[in-house]
Parts: sequence; C-alpha cells; structure tokens
Amino acid sequence: METVSDVKTRVYRFGNKTADGNSKMKNLLGGKGANLAEMSAIGIPVPPGFTITTEVCTEYNELGKNKVIKYLKEDVKKAIKNIEEIMGTRFGDPENPLLISVRSGARVSMPGMMDTVLNLGLNDEVVSGLVKKTNNERFAWDSYRRFIQMYGGVVLGMKPVTKEDIDPFEEIMEHLKDKRNIELDTQFTVQDLQDLVYDFKDAVKKQTGHDFPLDPWDQLWGAIMAVFDSWNGDRAIYYRKMNGYPADWGTAVNVQAMVYGNMGNNSGTGVCFTRDAGTGENVFNGEYLINAQGEDVVAGVRTPQQITKLGSERWAKLAQVKEAIRAADYPSLEELMPSIYSELYGYQEKLEKHYKDMQDMEFTIQEGKLWILQTRNGKRTGAAMVKIAIDLLKEGQIDEKEALMRIEPIKLDELLHPVFDPKGLNKDDIIAQGLPASPGAATGQIVFFADEADKYKYTILTRIETSPEDLEGMNIARGILTARGGMTSHAAVVARGMGKCCVSGAGALKIDYKNRVLRVDGKEFHEGDWISLNGTTGNIIEGKVPTMEPELSGEFAEIMELSDKYRTMKVRTNADTPKDATAARNFGAEGIGLTRTEHMFFEVDRIRAMREMILADTIKGRKVALKELLPMQRSDFEGIFEAMQGFPVTIRLLDPPLHEFVPHQLATQKELAEDLHISLAAVKNKVSELHEFNPMLGHRGCRLGITYPEITEMQTRAIIEAALNLKEKGIAVIPEIMVPLVGTVKEFVAQEQVIRSTAQKVFKERKDTVEYLVGTMIEIPRAALMADRIAEHADFFSFGTNDLTQMTYGYSRDDAGSFLEIYLKEGILTSDPFEVLDQEGVGQLVRMGTERGRNVKSDLKVGICGEHGGEPSSVEFCNRIGLNYVSCSPFRVPIARVAAAQAAIS
Repeated sequence: METVSDVKTRVYRFGNKTADGNSKMKNLLGGKGANLAEMSAIGIPVPPGFTITTEVCTEYNELGKNKVIKYLKEDVKKAIKNIEEIMGTRFGDPENPLLISVRSGARVSMPGMMDTVLNLGLNDEVVSGLVKKTNNERFAWDSYRRFIQMYGGVVLGMKPVTKEDIDPFEEIMEHLKDKRNIELDTQFTVQDLQDLVYDFKDAVKKQTGHDFPLDPWDQLWGAIMAVFDSWNGDRAIYYRKMNGYPADWGTAVNVQAMVYGNMGNNSGTGVCFTRDAGTGENVFNGEYLINAQGEDVVAGVRTPQQITKLGSERWAKLAQVKEAIRAADYPSLEELMPSIYSELYGYQEKLEKHYKDMQDMEFTIQEGKLWILQTRNGKRTGAAMVKIAIDLLKEGQIDEKEALMRIEPIKLDELLHPVFDPKGLNKDDIIAQGLPASPGAATGQIVFFADEADKYKYTILTRIETSPEDLEGMNIARGILTARGGMTSHAAVVARGMGKCCVSGAGALKIDYKNRVLRVDGKEFHEGDWISLNGTTGNIIEGKVPTMEPELSGEFAEIMELSDKYRTMKVRTNADTPKDATAARNFGAEGIGLTRTEHMFFEVDRIRAMREMILADTIKGRKVALKELLPMQRSDFEGIFEAMQGFPVTIRLLDPPLHEFVPHQLATQKELAEDLHISLAAVKNKVSELHEFNPMLGHRGCRLGITYPEITEMQTRAIIEAALNLKEKGIAVIPEIMVPLVGTVKEFVAQEQVIRSTAQKVFKERKDTVEYLVGTMIEIPRAALMADRIAEHADFFSFGTNDLTQMTYGYSRDDAGSFLEIYLKEGILTSDPFEVLDQEGVGQLVRMGTERGRNVKSDLKVGICGEHGGEPSSVEFCNRIGLNYVSCSPFRVPIARVAAAQAAIS
C-alpha cells in the first residue's frame, strides 16, 4: 500500500516561461527555487531546471541517503529529461552534452551554507565532445578544471592541510602560475588547463583515497546529497544559531542547465543590485567579469569591474580603489556591452517592481545572450534597510504598514552604535583604500585567521579573501578586511547581512599568513597591531580612531514616527543614571521600567556609608549610615526624574544580597576596619555571617526590606523628596515604587505599609503631595500563581523575566553556559531562554499573572523589565497578551518601538 511519503511531489520544474511553483512557496522550494519558478513564469530568461523540496531534506535526515534516492530517482530522471528537451542537449552524452549546476536554497538566504557546483556532468569523454561542439578547446578544459575544483571542495571535502595553507587546488594553480610567470587564470594555455585537470584528479586521489567520480549520474547524486549534508554542517548550524532559524526548516536543492560566461570575450558573469545594499541609495549597481563563471566574482580571484558608469558620488569613489590604474582599464558593462546592459537594466526594473523590494540578481552572458540565474531580496545593512523601506513607501510601491514590516528590528542595532568622529581622523594615517563593502566604523587588533577572531577583545579579521568557513570568526570580529574581492564578494555580502563593517578588495595589501604580517606601501603591520576600518569610505587607517554617538534622524526618524503611529504598547527603558535616562529619552523611551537602586551604592563616595550600615549592630547605627546615603539617593532620583520629564519612573528598592557590598579581600577589609575604627575581626565576622550558599535565593529583595525596614524607609523618603523637589521646579514626576522578589501577599503588604507610612510622613513635613504608585516585580513563579491576591494591594506588576526564567527553569544565569551550548546544539532548546522569552513556559506564567491580576483589578498596569523587553519575538508576545509596556536597555528602545508596531500590525 502506498504511503503519503511515496506519492508527495518532491521535484518542481521550471523553464521555458513555465513553472510548477511560485514565489509564495519559499517554505517548500526555498527562496532560490521559489524565485526561479516565479521569474520563469513572468518571462525572465532563466536557464531551465528543477527544485528538490526542503521536505526531502527532512526525509534525508530521518531516513538516510538510500531511501531518499529511491523516492527521488524517477522524478529526477524526468526533470533532467525536461531540461534536455528545452536545451536540445543530453546529460552525459559526449556528442551533445548537457551540463548542470547544483545549488542549495533554504527558505531564507544563508550565504556560505554550501558553495555552488558548476559544470556538473563533465568527464574525459564529455570534455572532448564539448570541444567539438563549441569549437572552443580552452573553454571546455577551463570548465572541466573548474568542475573538479568545485566538486572536490564542496562534495568531496578537499581542504587545506593547515590553516596557514591555501586551498589545495589553488596551491596547484599558484605553483603553475609561478612556473609559467603569469598572474591571472585567464592566462593559462589549453595545455596548462589539461595539466591542471590531471593534477587536480591526483590531488583528489591523494587526499580522499578515491578516484574522482566520472559517471555524470554519480556526480549528480553526490552533489544533491552534499547539499542535504550542508544543512547540518558547522557553517549552517552556526548561521542558524546566529539568526535564530529553526533546524527543522531544511534546504532545497536547485539543479539548472549550465550557461557559460567563460566562452570568450563576448561572455561574462556578474552580480547586481537594484539599489545600493550598503546605503540604500536608489542606484543600480553591481560587478561583472568578462570570460568568467559566477563564482569568480564572489570568490575574489579577480578584481571585478563595475556594471554602471561611475555616476553617483559614492560609486565614483570606487574608481580610486583600482590601485591608480586608469579607469579605461576597467570599463563598465554599460560601456562595454550597451545592449546587454540595457536588457539587464530592464529586467532589474521589472523584478524590483514585481517583488516590491531591492533585488540581488546573478546573471551570465553567453556569447552575447543574457540569462538571469537568480534573484532574491537583497541582504542590506541596517541603514540601507531603513532608507529602502522609506523610499519604496514614498515611491508608492508599498504602504506604511508594509514599510514597517520590511524592517528587521534587530538590524536597527547597527544604526545605534558609534561612528568615527571626523575630528579624530587624520588623512596621513590612511594606509590604503579598499571598497566600502559594508558601512560603519571598526577599530581593532589584526588577526589573520577566523578561528582566532576572539584572540583580543576587539579584532579586525584580515584575510586575502574570506570563505564560508570563516563565518564564525567574521561574526566575532569588529570588522573585516580583505585584499581581494569586490562589493559582491563573500566578505561583502556576509558582512552586510551581519551589519558588520567591511572593507574589501584592497589590492595594495600583501598578506603573509605564514609570518602573520600585513605589508602595504613599505610598512609592516603584525598580528595584534591596531588598525581602523571606515566601511563607508573604504579607508584603512593605522591605529585607533575615536568614535561619536549616532543620532535618530532622516529616514531612521521617519521609521520611528511610523512605529509610534501604529503601536499600541508603550516602550520604556531600564536606566540607573540620568545619563542613561537621557540617552533613552533621545531614543524615544516613554518612561523608565526599571531603575536599580543598588547600582548607585557602588560608587566610591557611597560604598563606605553602605558598608557602615551593613556592619552596624543596631537600628540606630544603621540609621546613622542611611542618613548619610539619603541625600545621595535623593540627588540620583532628581536627575532621573528630570531626564524623564513627566514620564513614569519605576524604581526598584534594594534587591541584591548584602554580601555583594562588603569587601572580600583581606587588604580591603583592613582598610574598612581602620576607616570605621573597628577591629579587623569584626569586619571578618560580618563578612562570614553574610555568606550564603545560594545567595540568589537567599537574603535579598523584599526580605532585606522586611528584615531592615529602615532601608525601605530611607529609599522611599529619597524618592518622595526628590519628586517633591522637582514639583517645586514645575517638572511633573510620576514615581512608581517597586518591591522586588515578592512571593507571598504578606511580604508585599509589609513593605507597602512601610512605603506608604514613610510617604505620608514626608507629605506632612513638606505640606505637599505627589501621586505615586506601589507595585511589585513578579519574578518568582509563586507570585505569578498568587497574582490575584497580590493585585488586591498592588498598583502595578512588572515581570522581571531574567529571574523568572532562572527560577522557572532552575537554570543559574551565571552557570548555565556550561550546558546551554550543548542543549542548543542538540535541539533540547531552540534558543537561549535568557535571550529569547520562553513563551511556552515562562511566558505562560506572565500570561497567567497578568490575567489573574486584572481579574481583580481591571486597570492594573503590567509590563516587563527583563532583557527580553528589547527582543522582537518577546515584544510581540507581550503585545499579544495585552501588556501595557515593555522596558529594555536604552540602545534597544528603537528596536522595541518597531517590534511593538509590527506586533500591532500583525
């Protein structure tokens, strides 16, 4: 009996202006396959092919290679036959060969998951047939050596022996170039290429122990299985983890008829963007190479040429990068092949209007005929993302809601980091010029290998060219610098996707991996030396360059205004100082959701008084010390209230255990004893007395306030007096006093009574009042369960999801690192629960606490103030369950504003 698994459609064909799929099927066909089908259906010249679905990848991981091939065999044969009929060629036929390409294609773009395999189907017999058919011996043998090189690396796993070595195939070619005294691949003779083919085969046999596969069908199945294997390769796993993509998505496989950019000087290949992926500027741009295949452009083996005349100011800068070689040596495609350029320009316009977004396209010119190999929504920097969304809105291509939905909130983080201060830039310190591949500013110490990117605190990964294996190091480094490659190289595309500063194609750099040295213009820079990169200009600068803070302006400000128009949930900030509060207000915060008062006690002029209070044996002694702290706390609160200008400010009473404030080093204990005129033994005894086996579950939070109510009295007085002082200045203040770590109703009531009685005393003394609220931080699971009882007394709830996550899971935030990595790798957890709110577990406590609290008090104000308050998926959850606000760090406020707007729209 046939199962569903036997009859499902696994292979979708496209080509000749027809297609089985469309662009809405990205989950099934992957982004690449869905777009190939869509382009074919709307009349774009796409080489015919077929897509094996992402579901087959899942089957492969569950059932293994043999069963998957059994399921696929007949469908793949039929799909290959369809390509043969359209192209008029036959797969594996020496007289009239069909050659194909094999590429991966997940539902989202994952640069470097698996490299492309081109020219699949070549062997010793077929290459001879290709020579006869094309009458181009050089092209045929060049294609063959490329195929062995790609297949050997991608499918057979050929790699450098050590990291100081280069790719084994590249090493063979470099040796031949030295022997022949040539520099470029295009200078190889036919005999050179034939020699390379045989040398490559020998290298494969030597490293793998097996002959290079010569049967085209064996080659095809090997490539298909390699794509599926790549889904669970280290690179893909790291990329998924970095972006939060689920492991069960799988990748599709795309098989296409080959078209050739390396058939002579009327052929070529390139990559182009409908808009500038770095800045968002509405200018068609890209790079191409004559007599080359697609991987040559992105791999950086040759310096590519620009597609367009260098018309705009930014693109004109690229002319300066060509090592002072005349621009005439680098003609644009627009100048060299005007009719092809015109056709390509028309397709880019058509595709951007069709998809209503900036497109990243790959193309090949085969003997004067243009083919479009791929289109996708282009990866872009945060700045470009914002500008493109606003520009498309103004052009009428999308509406306001769609413009907001186009924003990846987390990428806004790129716009919130410092940029180089022009005053600190010295032109004499510029050591070289590269391509401005990904904007931003980066200062760091040179490292030459990706696995050493964490060698120093701030690093600049400096490579001849990057490869997919460098992904983790690229993510760790502050900036990326390459000697080869253009604006569409691997380094450039991946860096833009990460929002990482990158300068590529700095041809003046000479990088010596073995000796770990960078040479440029007579100077040497060694590993560990400081350099700076300006990803906006392409400048490479010696030493450190000072930075300055960014501003919310231009299109960024417009996105923020749109966000505020559509969101319904407020966004507050976590801020402990007037400086942080002011920064958050500038980023649009509508109040403070968490001020941690304990941070104020650690300053040099305050820690002594705090320690005196802790060491006091009597209430009287503690009150003397607290009286010294009172004006300091009051002054802090005044500064924060003033910065917030009438927005609510939630102040958490003292939370951490007292042992955190006392000295633990003998020398510091001696100083304290002398300062307070007490014995060293008394200090040591107190420190020992405060020691707890599990302090995070010990004497802290409201337990401190109940044990030492005089602490709560002092802090309440400081808050209320500060509010009254500002009221006298005509500044509105809305204080919200928060009791931490409540687990029982009586704990809250006990602290509430101290707070309210103290406030009444101050009002009586000052003959004035202010409105204030008393609420609690829900961070213990029992508090969520008892929320209805607590709400009878509390004015507001604030969910402290950091501790709530810790206590719900039973994971220590400080110690979970020893196993969390394994849990994430093994799929036990899909994300770090301290970074992304666990909606199924912790989230249900938040939902339950909110519902129970509001059942008693319908107008109960509820928010969260844990780190999750600035994480987009967590913000969406908070909006969905009806919280009044989220609170996050100042620099995440814009992210939360957009995420809240998107949640409201969704």
